[in-house]
Amino acid sequence: QVQLVESGGGLVQAGGSLTLSCTVSGGVRFNVMGWYRQAPGKQREEVAHIIGGDSTVYADSVVGRFTISMDNAKNTVYLQMNNLKPEDTAVYYCQAGVRYWGQGTQVTVSS
Repeated sequence: QVQLVESGGGLVQAGGSLTLSCTVSGGVRFNVMGWYRQAPGKQREEVAHIIGGDSTVYADSVVGRFTISMDNAKNTVYLQMNNLKPEDTAVYYCQAGVRYWGQGTQVTVSS
């Protein structure tokens, strides 16, 4: 059974950094993985995705601040978040393919 387990969320002040991790278990590898987030009162939005472990795409709101990467040996995708802003506050979800999701991890950025 495919399972995505996320970690790394927390509370940070504006300008700080956090790194989210998402490890895929179940013996399955995915060519495309991504990170989504859902802020209070807002719809879920894509933050970034990575294709083939090296080609990356970012939402305009996070370009230059967030970095998505993949450790193929660990089957783990990361989201390095720098210069965090209060508007980054959301539950962040890891996605693999079109049907597999992590449990979500809360990121809260205080002003």
